[in-house]
Amino acid sequence: MQRLYDFLRRHPTGVDSFWAVLLFAFGMLQIASSGGSAAERFLAVPAVIALSTAVALRRKWTVPMLWVTVGAGAYQLATGFEPTPANFAMLIVLYTVAAADVPRWTSRTALGIGLAAPVLSMIRWPLHSATSTGEKIFTLVMLMVMFALAWVMGDSVRTRRAYYAQLVERNQRLEKERAAQAQVAVAAERARIARELHDVVAHNVSVMVVQADGAAYVMDSAPELAKEALQTISGTGRQALAEMRRLLGVLRTGEPEASEDYVPQPDVEQIEVLVEQVRTAGLDVDFAVEGAPRQLPSGVELTAYRIVQEALTNTRKHGGPEARASVRLVYFDDGLGLLIEDDGRGAAHEMYEDGGADGAGHGLIGMRERVGMVGGTLDAGPRPGGGFRISALLPLKKQQP
Repeated sequence: MQRLYDFLRRHPTGVDSFWAVLLFAFGMLQIASSGGSAAERFLAVPAVIALSTAVALRRKWTVPMLWVTVGAGAYQLATGFEPTPANFAMLIVLYTVAAADVPRWTSRTALGIGLAAPVLSMIRWPLHSATSTGEKIFTLVMLMVMFALAWVMGDSVRTRRAYYAQLVERNQRLEKERAAQAQVAVAAERARIARELHDVVAHNVSVMVVQADGAAYVMDSAPELAKEALQTISGTGRQALAEMRRLLGVLRTGEPEASEDYVPQPDVEQIEVLVEQVRTAGLDVDFAVEGAPRQLPSGVELTAYRIVQEALTNTRKHGGPEARASVRLVYFDDGLGLLIEDDGRGAAHEMYEDGGADGAGHGLIGMRERVGMVGGTLDAGPRPGGGFRISALLPLKKQQP
């Protein structure tokens, strides 16, 4: 059934032609069965043909078919042949003009002609079966109501189509704006990641340089110390390579700017300091660590710190004055889990849907970018019972020698 409906929607002219053939058949049948002379019946045929053609082509050439219908009605009034079933085409064409995207004056002109048609018909062909003036007036009013309803139905369809087209246009505009905001946010986040990459590389290289200088200095006097320094250089180099592999996948092409002074990157141990700072600012935060803490790759530690920092900032911005938060760090055998929850008002849908762009164009995009760099997963959304929840799992990938 759905296939048939889709087929009919794809071939509107074919559907209209089917109804036009029916109107033509019924019109010709009435002409053939009428009591007029052959000449009178012959004169009625052009009107039936014109009205049937108007129905068949009403959606393809709407305005021309309106005037074809008007011409057929005038011809019928002139010849004097009584209306046939083909005259139902006048209602169909009037509905089509009202529903089509045509100038308003055309639609209103069609309405005026439609309301005039019953009056002219009653004057040209009086109802001999009606015994009273009241019956004639009632019949005239009913005919005019039919034409008015046809126009009102068509105009309603036109209004709905215009409203739907407006909604589609607005949605497309919003999609473009949202995509532009997301691109700006991603570009800004990648620029920050580029600066962090510079900091990570500069830190590791500086460690390697210091260790290399120390190893050269004690190479002859203390070979064991020189060996330890070389091992440190090796481990630091591998760690720096691992950080670069994670970060380069999402960075822009080109060299990152290195105009800022070096600042040590925060790690997991500093999360407790961050929590204390947030508490001092007035937000009640419960902090707990589960599992056995251990040394993590610096990229994972930095990501964990930034997630907690962004989550608590969002709680302060969107949770309300009475909001409380909790931060949980869970050390697994193969990963680090983070769970940050609050019982505040919760963030707007734009914070965690459609890419996570909030009013400033950033939202959770930064979090997702950071988690993606280390191959982790992040889930953010409303918490059952109210508030907001952010959970992340950061895998601890084994460093390759």
